[in-house]
Amino acid sequence: MSGKTRSWWGWGNVEDAVRGHEREELDRRTAHLLPGADLTVHEAPPIESFGVGASRVEAPAALASIVSADVRDRLAHSHGQAFRDVVRALLGRLPHVPDLVVRPTSEGEVGHVLDWCSDAGIAVIPFGGGSSVVGGVEPRVGGGYAGVVSLDLTSMNQVLEVDTGSRAALVEAGTFGPHLEQQLKPRGYTLRFFPQSFEFSTLGGWLATRAGGHFATHLTHIDDLTESLRVITPSGVVSTRRLPGSGAGPSPDRLFLGSEGSLGVITQAWVRLQDRPRWRAGASVGFAEYDNGVQAVRALSQSGLNPANCRLLDPMEALINAGSSTAVLVLGFESADHPVNVGMERALELCRDHGGTLNESPRYTDSADQAARTGAADTWRSSFVRMPYLRDALAAQGMIVETFETACTWDRFDSLRAAVNNAAQDAMRQVGAMGVVTCRFTHVYPDGPAPYFGIYAAGQWGKTVEQWDEIKAAVSQALISTGATITHHHAVGRDHRPWYDQQRPDLFASALQAGKAVLDPAGILNPGAVIDPLNRPRP
Repeated sequence: MSGKTRSWWGWGNVEDAVRGHEREELDRRTAHLLPGADLTVHEAPPIESFGVGASRVEAPAALASIVSADVRDRLAHSHGQAFRDVVRALLGRLPHVPDLVVRPTSEGEVGHVLDWCSDAGIAVIPFGGGSSVVGGVEPRVGGGYAGVVSLDLTSMNQVLEVDTGSRAALVEAGTFGPHLEQQLKPRGYTLRFFPQSFEFSTLGGWLATRAGGHFATHLTHIDDLTESLRVITPSGVVSTRRLPGSGAGPSPDRLFLGSEGSLGVITQAWVRLQDRPRWRAGASVGFAEYDNGVQAVRALSQSGLNPANCRLLDPMEALINAGSSTAVLVLGFESADHPVNVGMERALELCRDHGGTLNESPRYTDSADQAARTGAADTWRSSFVRMPYLRDALAAQGMIVETFETACTWDRFDSLRAAVNNAAQDAMRQVGAMGVVTCRFTHVYPDGPAPYFGIYAAGQWGKTVEQWDEIKAAVSQALISTGATITHHHAVGRDHRPWYDQQRPDLFASALQAGKAVLDPAGILNPGAVIDPLNRPRP
């Protein structure tokens, strides 16, 4: 859409990679944070060096026009965008490459692909924008399959219908975030769903992973915005009824939300829209004591004010990404219906009750143009969008820069944070990676926060994937052991499976596996992600 070139190995667009003054500043800050780190830059290897073999399977003639066997295309569909994906690509280690990339343009073609692959024993990996950070689109499917197809839905990318009375839209699953908003804007609507991956992820990907958007409270998950789904499975079509709410048994929508393409391919969805916001307020609040900031956020989450942004950065996170020496709360309100001054003033009063101080006067705007935003909160927002590019730049310099997120009840947060810090620091010492742990809240609820932890460590080039895997295993076990979730909004994929299996009740796992056997009898859909097919070895 942008006319730019997507990177085949890393995040985003080639033209937007970190370079020049931004690279120099990043190196300076990294050297200050981690003195002695080796910041030698390593470039991605040439495509031909991967030695990708010929496809093991051949598509039926009727599908030939939508099939690609191009090596670059196949490599780009062989991994997601986690730290370990990026580094493995830089090291030339991408052992699991799909045999073909198939881009259907209709539900009929999706059904044809599933029929072919079911009959031929070919694994199918549904693929949207490829922004998975949990191994959700990696063709790591184990033995027993004749080949692997990456089913890229991005040719199905239109808003098909808008119901203005119900304020809802029927949207194809392959629609990227910016293209979706472009199609809604002339009608005065927005989905108001802006994950960090917004530019490079699709509606279908958000639905399949139960993604969380940028906004901290109220309608934060894609679940909240889903009215009905249409799903193509190897056994037939599932089309759920459009309803504002229903108490008619377990929700069929909920079965497929979060299923990560393991039960069927989501092709369309009716989603709930909102009027585009006009009034906004933003402020940045400092807290000398981090615990006071936590208590302020808890009070805000239970106040009923429902701020659009309520992102608390601990002192280290604030130092790295906002240039502050204290904890910082990035606070924001917005509305399409009324000015939000009263809500902001009450929120600031709550913050002051807990020792918060304003770093600058709150900003109020009366405009439907998001470009009107200014101030520290917007500096954070810009940094937020650039983070994946900075991550890639540091990953190419032997740094370990990765995140993991969770959610817990308020009574468990202190013990959770301590357990995660101890586990991460112990693991970093064991793997010989000097570094720091940061924490911020991305979403908050009346009964608990969603902490988002970051690891910044000086690794050893050539070994950073293994070093990170050790750290990841340690912190993941800490999450499960303290009663938190293995993921709040990044999905399960293959990377989270060992801990998701501990979190998930055993009887529910059996019921889900039985459901998969009905919907996907040949066990071809995204094997190894979320749930294993019956009668097949685990990848």
